[in-house]
Amino acid sequence: MAYCLQCGHQAEHKIPEGDHKPRLVCPNCHYIHYENPKVICGAIVIHEGKVLLCRRAIEPRYGYWTLPAGFMEIGETMAEGAARETVEEADAVAIHPHLYCLYDIPDIGQIYILYLTELQDGKYNVGPESLECALFEEQDIPWEEIAFEAVKRTLKHYFNDRKTITDHAKFPIHEESISKDKSIKRY
Repeated sequence: MAYCLQCGHQAEHKIPEGDHKPRLVCPNCHYIHYENPKVICGAIVIHEGKVLLCRRAIEPRYGYWTLPAGFMEIGETMAEGAARETVEEADAVAIHPHLYCLYDIPDIGQIYILYLTELQDGKYNVGPESLECALFEEQDIPWEEIAFEAVKRTLKHYFNDRKTITDHAKFPIHEESISKDKSIKRY
């Protein structure tokens, strides 16, 4: 971005007074353009022990499998965003949401928030952002075709947690930081 969003004047990169990082600053109106992380909200949707996955019809990672998830919108809660994304990507209704996984991905400025949910009436279809959708047993997950590390981690947590916990409402919350080299830092 080369121009100020407030007044249209050409902006410049510099460290604002009292700050410690270079920012895009307008020399005309002095507006500081902060770049903040994006919030991705989504759901791991379960039906009869199977996980709902969607094959992406959009970039990034076109053709790879993922959980229904996407950027949070202004005016919605994280759970509402996860429910909306489930409708958009799988034409499905996610019910009984429980906060499940939180991932900081500082290298790309993203925060993932994923809810553990159930699939209402077992019904789903293909939404406009998906090539196909399907319910998978653990042994059938296409692990080499999973789009994002946070999705892989969430699936692994779910299959591990269900070995010892039967009530989804009692599953623990997993909080981790993922770096470019896919190393994990647990909190």
